[in-house]
Amino acid sequence: MNKDEWSEIYTLLKIISDKKLFAGESGLKKIESLIFPIIKILRDGSNGTYEYAYDRDLVIIKGADEEFRIPITAFQEKAVLLLTKLKETSSATFSIPEIETFIKSFNCVSLKAKSSVKSDIRIVIHDQRTGTTPELGFSIKSQLGGASTLLNAGKTTNFIYEIENTVLAETQIQAINGIDSRNKIKERIEKIKGFTGVLSFSQTESSIFGNNLTLIDSALPEILAEIVYLFFTSSHSKTADLVNEISKLNLLEFNLQTNHPFYSYKIKRFLTDIALGMMPSKVWTGELDATGGYLVVKEDGEILCYHIYNRNEFEDYLLNNTKLETASSTRHGFGTVYYEDSKQFFKLNLQIRFLK
Repeated sequence: MNKDEWSEIYTLLKIISDKKLFAGESGLKKIESLIFPIIKILRDGSNGTYEYAYDRDLVIIKGADEEFRIPITAFQEKAVLLLTKLKETSSATFSIPEIETFIKSFNCVSLKAKSSVKSDIRIVIHDQRTGTTPELGFSIKSQLGGASTLLNAGKTTNFIYEIENTVLAETQIQAINGIDSRNKIKERIEKIKGFTGVLSFSQTESSIFGNNLTLIDSALPEILAEIVYLFFTSSHSKTADLVNEISKLNLLEFNLQTNHPFYSYKIKRFLTDIALGMMPSKVWTGELDATGGYLVVKEDGEILCYHIYNRNEFEDYLLNNTKLETASSTRHGFGTVYYEDSKQFFKLNLQIRFLK
């Protein structure tokens, strides 16, 4: 498996051996006073659902028609071993025979969730503040491998801008589209501006994505269009920096006299809904899939829980630990001047990745 896949196995071994989840704050630090004891863990694999519960110093694993009883110390030892291997190995994919033998001993075949589902693992916790024991779905994000994406690029995440203030001649369009440098999208926009053109947001390429954004907040399509444009025309890439910049510009002309955080508030809602279920290609009804939040595996192996019960910390984590990046313009069909209904347009794309 690759590092991300091994990280999911590590997460299972580690949280079983810890018997609790530690809450995290936006700076990826543990909140010592906020702990969620684990009652049981539910794993959906290719061979059915398995339940991991406790009987004093034993982990009781129940499948459809089988039961395993394994000392918790075995999970602790294997978690330490797996973390060491993950830190030492630089290969794209690799085997760890000792871990493979151990997880196969209780039929752990795969932790990979379906691509249509945001949650990788479900955990029944004891919420000490409310006295309840909710079952919560978590998405696993690991810093041990490559940086994970929050929002994957696609034609569905393209934003369409009309070129206004000029009508480009065919030779000018060829000059723009012919730019093929490393920063070609940024340079093509600069070329359009050099011909007195102005990019004005028209719509999202996907009406479903556009409607999803409007459902979250009616101003979101315009706000994100401005953020995407700023990303491609400036040196800013971190989400928090981009939000700060468009807040200063205030192109939507919100009343800022009372210091309401219009832009950061709306972007936090957007990031949270992506994290917990919204996908650009599917109609979003607001129903959460990853109902718990995120489990973040830090580079030192510590696992932090970003829980929607602690919404402020979760939203701050998403805002402060993500960035925009440029996806393949050829694959996703953006970054060239084109005609439609006698008008000229230019598409830009949104992809969001976690910071490493």
